[in-house]
Amino acid sequence: MSKEESEYEPQINEEENTEITTEEADAEAEAVENELDLLQEELVALKDKYARVHADFDNIKKRLEREKYTAVEYSNERFAKDMIPVMDSLQGAMNSANSEANKAELFDKLKEGIELTQKQLLRALEKHGVTMVAHDEPFDPNIHNAIQAIDSDEVESGQIVQTFQTGYKYKERPLREAMVVVAN
Repeated sequence: MSKEESEYEPQINEEENTEITTEEADAEAEAVENELDLLQEELVALKDKYARVHADFDNIKKRLEREKYTAVEYSNERFAKDMIPVMDSLQGAMNSANSEANKAELFDKLKEGIELTQKQLLRALEKHGVTMVAHDEPFDPNIHNAIQAIDSDEVESGQIVQTFQTGYKYKERPLREAMVVVAN
């Protein structure tokens, strides 16, 4: 290399290069430190938010459990309220039985009172989805219990001839099968 070429070559000052690098490194370190502080603050905020959401979730879960328990505990309340008038009717029948009326008249009143109470009870049961198994239905082993089979010329084979005990259904499920006599 000639002397002229070396004059044009940039002279590197080691001191300046070190200062620039140190200043840049300090600025970069400060920026990283600021970013770290911001991220730590954000992490603290997110942890706090998570804790609050988790606590809210637990509170909602506990409240729903209490509500479910209460709903199950008092699920028959409407049914019970509908049974109270039936009890009142039965009490009225008992009161009339204690009256000083003539026996024939008393019997007729009791019979009428019992029939009305039975209708009232059936209405209350139907209101809550409980229905009687119809006596004129064809035999169905899901809702009938054949306790006897007899020969009959009056009805077809498999038809119900007599009902010994009425069956009941809750919606479509049998509560108690009807006890019936079926024709052969």
